[in-house]
This record gives sequence, structure tokens and C-alpha cells, in this order.
Amino acid sequence: MKDCLLTRSEVLSAFVAGPLVLVCVCCRSWTEMFFNTALVFVTDLAARLLGNWLFRQHFHLLLSAVVLFGPALSLWVSPHSVFARKSHFLYRLFLRSGWGWTCIFVGSFIFLFSFSIRRSLSVSIRHLSRLAVAGGLWIGFCKLLDLLENATGSCYETLNAGLEVSNGQPLLVLREGESRSECLRARMLWRGYEVSEDVFLLCLCCLLLAEETAVFGPYLSLGGVSDAPLRILFLFCVLLLGLWIFLLFCLLAYFPQFPTQLLGGALGCLSWRALYQGWFRLGPNWFCPGRPGQGLLNPKTNTSLQEEPLNHNHHS
Repeated sequence: MKDCLLTRSEVLSAFVAGPLVLVCVCCRSWTEMFFNTALVFVTDLAARLLGNWLFRQHFHLLLSAVVLFGPALSLWVSPHSVFARKSHFLYRLFLRSGWGWTCIFVGSFIFLFSFSIRRSLSVSIRHLSRLAVAGGLWIGFCKLLDLLENATGSCYETLNAGLEVSNGQPLLVLREGESRSECLRARMLWRGYEVSEDVFLLCLCCLLLAEETAVFGPYLSLGGVSDAPLRILFLFCVLLLGLWIFLLFCLLAYFPQFPTQLLGGALGCLSWRALYQGWFRLGPNWFCPGRPGQGLLNPKTNTSLQEEPLNHNHHS
């Protein structure tokens, strides 16, 4: 019995530690509840916007208007802004590897969304193949644009500094017989028929993100179950969509190049229409991955969702 006796200080510390542990546990639970509630509210709001038929039907028109009238913003922006330098970290970190960022976040969302519903690796790979098709189309167009610029361009050498200028621009001397690689290696100018690959990539990524994430809103409205990782990935995709739109505004406002940017935007919209409004509508088979969400919303476990309402509303 003597070993079981506690001192007064030990009793006091135990009495104080009990409520402290209880307070810490309560604070932790309240913090987790707050963040979970905020995550659900924000993702539901974003999913409702991206899944709205009005947004889906007119987002490409909004993007086209941005590309068409965006260069007019150059009249109001400051040339001394940090975004007026192409060495800005946003351009270096995101714009030069835009397709990689899009594949990482959208691919993760597509895989987790499809696998959590069907638990089938083949179904998830089939839906992921849409990214591979879009990536192949983007790479193919970039190769064709490079060939077009090489075939239609010419090499120019600038006159020595301090000599004549015309309309504030240095005079150029044509150098015949120079290839594009040799011209750029000699630090001369190559002028050819150009299409803005940056605007092309941003428009294609924006439309792809809007298409692939639009299925999440109807899924939630039909009672689909979604855990925190899926909602966090969806939120990252929404943030990436906002970043691409912001960078598109920056390119058009601070580096206006008409009509090369307009041609790049038109090529991006045409690529989206050929894939998501054309080929992917043929239905899932050996040569077509199908539309986003097709074949997913008919689980036989916890929910009684039906596939047809989503397919009808998503592509009406």
C-alpha cells in the first residue's frame, strides 16, 4: 500500500494535466471540423460553378473574348510592373512547364475520382488516356508550327548600335542562306509566320481543366460520396485553372503580339472542340476514351446514382 501512495505534487499535476489534455483534444477536434467544413463549402461552391450548364456552354466563348480583347489591356498596365518581365518566377515556374502541371493535377484528380467509384484500374487508365491524346495533339501541333516557322522565316541582322533607327526600331539587314538554328545561335533575329505556343497551351489547358472538373458538380448533386483527398485535388485543379487564366491575361496585356496570340488561342479552341466536342463523343471503345464521367456514375454499392442524368446534363 505504501508504493501506491501519491505525493501532493503528483496529485496536483494529475489534476491539472487532465483538463489540459481535454482542452487540447477539444481544440484539435474543433480545428479539424472547421477545416473540413470550409473545404466542403469551398469545393461545393466551385463544383456548382464548374458543373453549371451555362458555364460549360459559354466558357470557350469567354476565353475567346479574353484572347480577342485582352491586348487592349496594354493601354492601362504599367511597363514597370513585375509581370512585365519574362524572368518573373510565375513565367519560369509555371508557364514553361504548363502541360506538366496540368497533367499532374488533372491526372491525379481523374485517377482518384474514377478509381474511388469503380475500383477498376482499366477504367481509370481509359479516362486518363484523354490526357495522353490531348498531349499528343499539343506536341504534334508544336512540331508543325516549328516547321511552318522554319519554312516561312528569314534571318535578319541588326545594324550596329548608335546607327539609324526607323520608328524607334533598329534597322535590320537580311541574311540569306541562314537556317533558323544557325541564325539564333549567332544571336540574330528570325522572323517568320508565328503562332503563339504559350497562348495555345494556356487556352487548351483551361478548356481541358473546365471539361475534366465539370463532372464533379453533377456527381455531388446526385449524392456522390467524396472524401478530403478528392476534394483537395479538385480544389488544386480549380486554383490551377485560375492561375492559367491569370497568366493568359498577363501575356496578352504585357506582351501583346497580334495576330500571333489570336491564332494561338484559335488553335487551342479548335483542338478542344475536335477532342471534347467531336472525337470523345463517340463513346468509350478501343479507339475512343469517351467523355469525362461516362461510365462512372453507376456504382452499385453505397449510392444509387444513375449515369444518364449526368451524361445528359453534362453535354446537353
